[in-house]
Amino acid sequence: MTPDVPSLVEGVRAGQRAAVSRAITLVESSKPAHRALARELLVELAGGPTSIRVGISGVPGVGKSTFIEALGSRLTADGHRVGVLAVDPSSVRTGGSVLGDKTRMARLSVDPDAFIRPSPSAGTLGGVARATTQAMLVLEAAAYDIVLVETVGVGQSEVTVAGMVDTFLFLTLARTGDQLQGIKKGILEIADVIAVNKADGDREQEARGAARELAGALRLVRGHGEWAPPVVTCSALTDVGVDEVWERVLSHREHLGEAGLAAKRADQQLDFTWALVRDELAERLRRSPGVAAIRDDVRRAVLSGELAAPMAADRILAAYDAPTGGA
Repeated sequence: MTPDVPSLVEGVRAGQRAAVSRAITLVESSKPAHRALARELLVELAGGPTSIRVGISGVPGVGKSTFIEALGSRLTADGHRVGVLAVDPSSVRTGGSVLGDKTRMARLSVDPDAFIRPSPSAGTLGGVARATTQAMLVLEAAAYDIVLVETVGVGQSEVTVAGMVDTFLFLTLARTGDQLQGIKKGILEIADVIAVNKADGDREQEARGAARELAGALRLVRGHGEWAPPVVTCSALTDVGVDEVWERVLSHREHLGEAGLAAKRADQQLDFTWALVRDELAERLRRSPGVAAIRDDVRRAVLSGELAAPMAADRILAAYDAPTGGA
């Protein structure tokens, strides 16, 4: 069934959850017809209110979902409408989300002022950039004034998410082996706020020590005059310190100011433009009749060692560039 864009626009602007869900499904779709409709939808929704966009990442087992549920519940209690986009690893076979965030955020998932959406990454960072950025635009059009983007915290996904939000929050634990070895330097360079989670019971002092150690490391990583990412402790499980983490997020926004936020959003839009171009070129390459005609031969030649990868790439591009090769 072909989506009805005018009805979707009306439903999204009215904040209808079913319409929001269908609109996000449309912008996530890789079907050529759906991609065209998604562009039409987003043009119609453009120019609406913007939200506070926060990326949240962390080491495995840090309790990201517990933290997001605690923070989201606090924010909705304060009168905010909160959207959560969870960038999940994709099933290799189906391309679907496999983490099941709604089951891990049971309380927030039934909150009428919250909307949780697991977004499959489809195995590509380009897919993450396109689907998640456009899903944020849908949520903003539906009057969700705070959007939290959870990343799985693996590989380059943190950098991708950091490039589409206003503030990047990194959650960590006190017990990660050597504290500084357990966190990649790259994370310290892109994090705007750092929180040591699970600072409760007999782990509280250990967490405070880890926070001091991280604060010292950040002074070495960040240059003078830059925003100094605060390092705080919290316990999402007991809901202690979560409000302080949010205050640090708001402080970062105040540091950027209206001009800084506008400039950051503009840079992100330019980066997103090129991400869309690369994503579309990859789709056209996959649909190319010329490439399809030689794909099996190239695959066989590469696997057998007859053809080196650079030569194979040149042959594929030549097939695409041929008069009848592109799509």
